[in-house]
Amino acid sequence: MTEQQMMELIDSWENLNFLMHEILHNPENLTVLTQIALYGKQPKSWRAAWLMDKIHEKEPVLIRPLMPQIIEQLKVEKSEGKKRHLLKLVSLNPVPGESLGFLTDYCISVFMSSKEPIAVRVYAMQILHNIASLEPDLKPEILAIMEHEIENHPSAGLLSRGRKLLKSLAKS
Repeated sequence: MTEQQMMELIDSWENLNFLMHEILHNPENLTVLTQIALYGKQPKSWRAAWLMDKIHEKEPVLIRPLMPQIIEQLKVEKSEGKKRHLLKLVSLNPVPGESLGFLTDYCISVFMSSKEPIAVRVYAMQILHNIASLEPDLKPEILAIMEHEIENHPSAGLLSRGRKLLKSLAKS
């Protein structure tokens, strides 16, 4: 499938289940989807990132090898929709050691930014939790940042997930 054919299908929500089925049965089409999701400039290219998220739910093994590309794209991604799905994918997978420093700094910045949508901030908080679980030396700092944000900039989404993550970090 070409990029143009896939974009035509992505344009309509009704086609997304077909596309997911097609990619799950023909994983070679994942390359085209990845190109659109990560590097596409089309207004609806965020749907490709959404589709990667749905494919990950069914077959995470297809998406895991793409983590280095996904993390690299976060360095330049401006689309809130794409950031939301890319951060969600990162939050659901082991944090690669070589990306630990970047992800820590990036997620702290995103999590503490009032300009970011709540869902983006919640996924950044989840990644920070994952990092604190891997790197005990960072746990006190991450706990303090999470407590500060939850106390001073509460929203239903941050409070709900934040309380669970704080409780989990306090236990470990």
